[in-house]
Amino acid sequence: MVDALVTLIVVLACLGALGVLAAARVVKQYERGVVFRLGRLRSDIRGPGFTMITPMVDRLQKVNMQIVTMPVPAQEGITRDNVTVRVDAVVYFKVVDPAEALIAVEDYRFAVSQMAQTSLRSIIGKSDLDDLLSNREKLNQGLELMIDSPAVGWGVHIDRVEIKDVSLPETMKRSMARQAEADRERRARVINADAELQASKKLAEAASQMADTPSALQLRLLQTVMAVAAEKNSTLVLPIPVELLRFLERGAQEIPAAVRAEGEAEGGAPAAGPAAAPEREAAPAQPAQPARQAMPTLTEREPEPHAVDR
Repeated sequence: MVDALVTLIVVLACLGALGVLAAARVVKQYERGVVFRLGRLRSDIRGPGFTMITPMVDRLQKVNMQIVTMPVPAQEGITRDNVTVRVDAVVYFKVVDPAEALIAVEDYRFAVSQMAQTSLRSIIGKSDLDDLLSNREKLNQGLELMIDSPAVGWGVHIDRVEIKDVSLPETMKRSMARQAEADRERRARVINADAELQASKKLAEAASQMADTPSALQLRLLQTVMAVAAEKNSTLVLPIPVELLRFLERGAQEIPAAVRAEGEAEGGAPAAGPAAAPEREAAPAQPAQPARQAMPTLTEREPEPHAVDR
């Protein structure tokens, strides 16, 4: 009798231990437990730690509450300015309502992935190429709103959406490279022209200053000679005085005036200048006449021979 009682107690203890093991559950810190009793949702959500359920009656499902990083496959689309591009993105989301995440949608991860792909295709068709390349912050916000609107009913919150890469056709890359090169060249030319303008103004001021003090030009010439002589080269510098150049220029201006004065003195009439050229061209052409021989004067005539009577 005692042996049977001991055996019964041992059996009951084993069954109790097995029941406890079957009912015991451990929920991690980043998880929440949703209990279904005979298929019906229990209102109490089990928090992290040790918890118990009724074996063979309750079923506990754990839902991860961490932020999930989900890459969106590259989607090919045509932008509003008719450029074919491939864009991929990444979505960061988390579950805020474990019960809705299990009841409202069959697989919330797959649902968020499909919604992200559809929204990405839609945002490509509504945007220009320049917006995809330079205005990504605005597009990211638009994508986040488009995905978050249906995800709220699934107990999921979209934390952020980032466009990761934009792939362009090779022809478009070459065109953009040529455009960037042309823009760089234009800016370089503008900068060079601005530098030339500033340099010309400074040179004009320097020339005006040197005109007031001619000795400054001589000093500048000597400084140039010293700068050339400081370098070890075979350059030969022969400075020409500025006064010599001015003298040659003055002489070149005086020579035509002297020739003109000499012509007036010999011909009795001023030499035909540029102003008289049109009048000479306008005068009608006269027929050429043979030149008449000048009649000799009495003194220039030769004595005629006279007959002498003998």
